[in-house]
Amino acid sequence: MENRAKQFVPFAALKGYEEALRAKEKITVPKMELSEEKKEELSRKLHQINRNDIITVVYFCKGEYIQLEGMVSRLDKDARVLKVVNTKIPFSDIYELWGDNILEE
Repeated sequence: MENRAKQFVPFAALKGYEEALRAKEKITVPKMELSEEKKEELSRKLHQINRNDIITVVYFCKGEYIQLEGMVSRLDKDARVLKVVNTKIPFSDIYELWGDNILEE
């Protein structure tokens, strides 16, 4: 009986085909170039952030913009990396940033 059940197990002839199709369906966008004013605004906001702050960040990754909310686990100004929970985000990929401790002008 057990051998009979094995013949009905789903079979994927092309391993990874479904994932490849899903990746192909994703619409990619080019990375937007930030103005000098926007860069200065982001720099000012980054200087207001501290470890353990809860923030929301919009950043560019692999052809799309992603919005992530979470706790800042690391802010390395020398390496120019912001880490929110387990996601490392280079400063150069940040598009927008806000949080309770960040003052807007």
